[in-house]
Amino acid sequence: MSQSPVTIYTKFGCGYCVRAKRLLDQKGVDYTEHDITMGGPKRDEMLERAPNARTVPQIFIGDTHVGGSDDLAAMEREGRLDTLLEA
Repeated sequence: MSQSPVTIYTKFGCGYCVRAKRLLDQKGVDYTEHDITMGGPKRDEMLERAPNARTVPQIFIGDTHVGGSDDLAAMEREGRLDTLLEA
């Protein structure tokens, strides 16, 4: 089974980031993590992809902006996460 690429933007000490990564890890999902604690080009990249994002984590599956940890958890509860991952 092919998996859509998953990207997660995080900051050091972020409990919501830990929770989102734990869910992805439990599902066996590979993801690319970008720590934007100190800002830099990856923070700029995140803001280009999600211009209104002011919190972390910001999660993308393929080109789809999932949102944050609560959004990811809601997708899982509603049974929509696996479908998006397999797209």
